[in-house]
Parts: sequence; C-alpha cells; structure tokens
Amino acid sequence: MKLDLILHGGNIVTLEEERPAARSVGVLNGRIAGFDEELEGCTAERSIDLDGATVVPGFIDAHCHTTWWGLGLDAIDLEQARGLDELYALLENEVQRLADTPGAWINGTGFNHKHHGGAFPDIDRLDRITGGRPLYLRHVSGHLSITNTATLQLAGVFEPGFADPTGGAVRRAEDGSPNGIVEEAAQQLLQGLLLPYPVTQIVKALDAATARYAAVGITSFTEAGVGGGWIGHSPVEVSAYQQAAAAGRLHARAQLMPALDSLQPLQANETDMHGTGAGRGLDLGVVAGFGDERLSLGPVKVFMDGSLLGATAAVTEDYCGHPHNTGYLLDDPDVYRERVDAAYRAGWPIALHAIGDAAIDLATEIIVACQERYGRNALPNRIEHFGIARPDQLAAVAAAGIAVTPQAAFIGPLGDQFAAMVGPEREGWLYRGRSLVDAGILVAGSSDLPVADNNVLRALQSCVDRKTEKGKILGGAGEGLTPEEALRTYTDWAAQATGTAADKGTLRRGKLADFAVLSGSPLDAPDISALQVLATLVGGEFTYNRLAGAAPGIEPAAPTTGAIQ
Repeated sequence: MKLDLILHGGNIVTLEEERPAARSVGVLNGRIAGFDEELEGCTAERSIDLDGATVVPGFIDAHCHTTWWGLGLDAIDLEQARGLDELYALLENEVQRLADTPGAWINGTGFNHKHHGGAFPDIDRLDRITGGRPLYLRHVSGHLSITNTATLQLAGVFEPGFADPTGGAVRRAEDGSPNGIVEEAAQQLLQGLLLPYPVTQIVKALDAATARYAAVGITSFTEAGVGGGWIGHSPVEVSAYQQAAAAGRLHARAQLMPALDSLQPLQANETDMHGTGAGRGLDLGVVAGFGDERLSLGPVKVFMDGSLLGATAAVTEDYCGHPHNTGYLLDDPDVYRERVDAAYRAGWPIALHAIGDAAIDLATEIIVACQERYGRNALPNRIEHFGIARPDQLAAVAAAGIAVTPQAAFIGPLGDQFAAMVGPEREGWLYRGRSLVDAGILVAGSSDLPVADNNVLRALQSCVDRKTEKGKILGGAGEGLTPEEALRTYTDWAAQATGTAADKGTLRRGKLADFAVLSGSPLDAPDISALQVLATLVGGEFTYNRLAGAAPGIEPAAPTTGAIQ
C-alpha cells in the first residue's frame, strides 16, 4: 500500500494503553494508517526521518478567543509598558502614526495594572493625548476596558438618564464623573461603536492567529463565544470561519461556542424540545455538533460572572483589600435559569463561565437541573475557568460529569495577583489541578488567550510545578499533576471535554493524523517549557515545520512568547 506520509525514527507518545509508544506512524487520507510493524511493506509519497524527535497528539486549546487575539495583533501591545509614562508614550506614538487618518481608532490590548503599581491610566491624561480620537484599550483579563471622554460621549454615557447596563458598569471617580474604566457587559457600549467587524477583517485575524497556533503545536481549539454579547465580533461570525477554512486560512480545527445572546426564541411542534415546543437556539434548529472535522459548533457560551483580576468574579467571601466586595453575577440567577434551560432543552450543551465560587454554585445547580430534566446533550456540559473552587464543590461537579477548564497558563504570569486577591486561606482553591483529577473531574487544558499566552509547553510545566513569577507554588506542591496528566489535559482530556475523543486526543489507527513534533518528550523532560515545537501536522499536512527536508516551501510562523504579540 502507498501511504501519503510516514514519519519514522521518532519517539511517538500515543497515550493509548495498548500501544503507548511507537517508532513510526503512517498517514493515509488525513488519518492514522498504522504504526511500526503495521507499516511493513508500505511506501509513501513522503517519508520523513524524525531523527529522534518526539511526536505527541496535537494540542487542543479547549478555551480561547481567536478572533479577539487575531484582531489584537494589529493593536498596540500594552503588555510591554512598565509604568504609566511608558504606556502614555506608546499612545502618543500611535497618535502621531495616525495623524493622516482622521477618525481612526487608537486600539491597545494586554494592559495589566500589575505593571503600573496597581494604577490605571488617568482619563484626563488620556484625553490630552488622544484629543477627539476614539480610544479602546483592553485589559488583559478581557473583563475591563479603558477609554477616554470622546469615546464615552460617542457611547452616550453623558446623555441624561444614562444607566449602567445589566451586568456591567462605567466606573466613576469620587465626584461621579467617569474615570475611563468600563467593566464587564458595559464594554458593549464601546464594542457597539466598532461592531460588526467586516468578515474580511475577521478572516485576516483568523489567518494570522491560527498560523501562530500552529507554531506552538495547536491543532484544534474551541472559540469561547461568537456572534453575540461583548465577546462576539459579528452576527455572521461563523461565516467568517467558513470562509477562512475554504480559503486555507484556518490553520487548526475549530469548534465554535455561540454566545447565549446570539440565540433566538424558537417555536416548533409541541412534541419537540422535550414536549415544550419552545426553546432558544439558532435558525433552522441547528445545534452543537453541526459541521465537520475542520469546523463545527460546540456548546453555548454563557457569561455568569466577571474576572478575578477585576474583582468582579462572584465569590462568597470578600476579596482581600476590597472590603464588602464579593464581585457579582452578570444577571439575575432566575434569568440564567430560564434562558439556559431554554437553550438546553432545544438541544444545546452549555459552557458556563464561572470563576468565583458563588458563580460555580449557580453553574453547578443549573447544569444538574438541566441534566435531570432532559438528560445529556450531544457534547459534555462544562464550567469554564472554575477559578476559585471550594473543596465541597468538587464532589457535585464530578458526580454530574461536568468538564472544567481551569487555566494552568495563568499560574506563572497572574498567579501572584490571584493569591493576593483571595489570601492564604483560599489560595488552595485557585485553578486547581491534582484535587480535580483525584475527585474524578474531567480537566481540559486551555489558555483563555489573550488573557495568557498559548504556549502549551509552558502551560504543561505549570500544571506540574505550579510556580508563579515570584516563585510561589500556587496552592502547594500537592496540586501539581504528573507530566503525563499534564499532557493529557491538552490532548486526551481536552478531546473528551470537547466531545471529539473518537477522532482526537490520542494516537490510534483510524484517528485524525494531528501531531505535534517536539524536541524531547514532555513525559521525562526536566523542564517541559524548555522543549521546542519542531513541527505541527493537521490531518497529516504540515501547518508549521522546522524539520529538515520535511515539506519545502512551508515558512515557520512566528511563535508566541507573551500574552500579546
């Protein structure tokens, strides 16, 4: 038999019990044709000597924001600024660059107040720098934005009778005037001035972003919110993904989570939707799982609370240094119960953003109630982030079969801030690892890009050692995973959590030929983050290549090394 590709002379980690390791793997029609002795007598169009490199299942980022990050590649990188004077200088340079472009927005992304002594930009200074130009600076958490007076005027904030939207706020100074910080759902006031982005611009952003995904070994990802709310970029965002895929500009497999706000009331036969005849969904009754191996729909994304960095995640005890502040839910609990129930009975699995333990309580209650009323839908139900989880919450989540996506990628760059926000008594609740696995909870690896970078190898090391930038072991060494468990979070377990384990996550004959080729094995490397991604293959085709002679003409994409590049 003549195959399309044979990779040989490598250390192939399959994560399959029956054949955990191999030296060669063959590919035919985008799928794994066999290993080692199964390839005897086979030839191939391409035969590549790995020269001892390690092959692992392609990495799956189970929760990220690809369009947002891709659009941000053309914005000012605020992460590089240290001190507000440096940030102001970046903005001044951008104003000069745009001098001949009247009305152009000044966009920046990646701001983190930890780089500025905890301070935020002064709105008066921003006004002097920007004049009448609109300004939109995104906080690294994604749950805050910073703007100027001109933009707030465009958004109607100074109009008589203006009131903060449900689930968000325009923050104000002591005299009652806006201070330029806009949080949570109120960010839609700013987004509304920019939306909808043109499909051509979104396609460009997807091309740029997923080329960089390939450079870090990512072969699949779940886009955590499209089409609506403050996270969406266009009501026809799915068509941008379709166009990118058709044009060869989508360099990884994509699963898209429609935002709850993008769903519409549906009316069907009274025998449908579990005998109610009504629910919430997309036109024509399309539900999760619709699509193909390259592009498909996932669960519905629901924002339930805010962020830990912004002290808006809903918790049961005050944040340290923030007396009488326990964050908040972004809507009334009964509204969530009704709207999520309507989506669920229409056939949609649900992915509930819940960072604080109070939000996790509500998310767990809603998922359990939906499962008890209607059974399971096509894909697993999920709690996104699961950031501050009390010990008593784990058993209920495990019993309900709920998958969770805590971001180990946060631990290095953000862990010290998190620990300071909750204090030593609650530090062990933060972005858990070992305690989740021991409880029997399915843990899917993810970056939440651009909140943290999507360097998977760094995230795997963080799963193991849990070290923050200042050397703290977040939650203690007992929360660390083994290297194999860490690898499974971004492969096997991520595939299970996204409902794609039949095709992805491990290497077995018949599964998709999605591979990451590494300079060494993450199972025994002294420092997983020191390894290099040598190549990435999706369906047996190179999306990134640094292997000698593997695929002439493929140019390596620029790897991602920081929160925003």
